Amino acid sequence: MRKILVLGSINIDHSYELEKIVRPGETVASRAYRTAWGGKGLNQAIALAKAGAETALAAQLSAADRPGLEMFCAPFGLDISKVRGLDCPSGHAIIQVESSGQNSIIIAAGANGMMEDATISAIDGYGSGDILLVQNEVDRMPEIIRRGNEQGMTVALNPSPCTEEMLDWPLELVDIFILNETEGEYISGSSQAEEMLEALAKKFPEAGIVLTLGEQGSAYRRGKEKYRIEAVKVEAVDTTAAGDTYTGYFLAGILQGKKVEEAMELATRAAALTVSRPGAAGSIPLAKEVENW
Repeated sequence: MRKILVLGSINIDHSYELEKIVRPGETVASRAYRTAWGGKGLNQAIALAKAGAETALAAQLSAADRPGLEMFCAPFGLDISKVRGLDCPSGHAIIQVESSGQNSIIIAAGANGMMEDATISAIDGYGSGDILLVQNEVDRMPEIIRRGNEQGMTVALNPSPCTEEMLDWPLELVDIFILNETEGEYISGSSQAEEMLEALAKKFPEAGIVLTLGEQGSAYRRGKEKYRIEAVKVEAVDTTAAGDTYTGYFLAGILQGKKVEEAMELATRAAALTVSRPGAAGSIPLAKEVENW
């Protein structure tokens, strides 16, 4: 079976439940507060592992926090042997979650912003047929993308968060883009979903483009191949890890030999379950839950 390596971020999330996201100059009291493991790299790796994919995470965090991560990841079958503890703070996020389920997030990079050669070298253990999944919460991303491509891996990119520097990355080496409307508009320059897909397909003709559209579902484009999947309607409690869940379950489906449309349907159901629960990594469902829902 093909394997997947997630090379990305680990954050400790500080979440505050509010009636409305705080406006400039405003001070409000939080209705609830919690800390949890998060970061796009960890969230997506857990989604993959919970979906049944053979998954390893290469990442960095404070050495003091690594024992806690080991305890958290133990039940999921996620390989964290390539996660390295450093003598610096872990990355963390401050998350505001309003009553509608929408969120606002501030990230401090910590260890995620000082990727070392020893962490990136985890790519060397993979090859043709394996997948490298990356995001934009760690540094040295152009080098990481090139190295994955040189190893013959299928490079999947979730370009989040969007930054100006990202447009200078070797994006032509990316095989699968998984992005939302904000990210799609940033890279394509178009604001309408169909226009985004058309522009991205022209810009990256060899890549598969997965565009998530929130309540409007998701769409796929590669050359003349097109799919559209409707969203599953649920009452949203917290949307924090919805995109990460979709990404993990979609790629797990591809690794398991599912057709693109089938992988999209699986990812849609998993993401719907995620938003019906509070939290980030802890809200991602197991494969059996998705299958039986």
